[in-house]
Amino acid sequence: MNFPENLHYTKDHEWIKMENSDSAIIGITDFAQKELGDIVYVEVETIGKTLEAGVVFGTVEAVKTVSDLLLPVAGSITELNPALASSPELVNTDPYGKGWMVKLTVTNPADIDSLLDAKAYKALVG
Repeated sequence: MNFPENLHYTKDHEWIKMENSDSAIIGITDFAQKELGDIVYVEVETIGKTLEAGVVFGTVEAVKTVSDLLLPVAGSITELNPALASSPELVNTDPYGKGWMVKLTVTNPADIDSLLDAKAYKALVG
């Protein structure tokens, strides 16, 4: 399983990558996509909304289940990955690259430091 060192992780299996001082990309981890199975749909209806950390920002639908997506840190969701509309399977094939889910303007970038690093996340999922 893949645990990129340049990302931060949540115990709920989302990852976040800072792009610059207040902009970030969010997706689900390799572990999460394997647990869910084949992703068939990603729904995010919170574009333009400012949400607190831990709040549901969307859902991911797999063949057998639907799972909530939780925001790792507070901020305003600015963009949904447009490729997921026609190719939701990108979450399975490239969860840390082309399968990203949303872009976020982070309210307090220092909050990222409270998340898990790759080593801690790897220990969590075993």
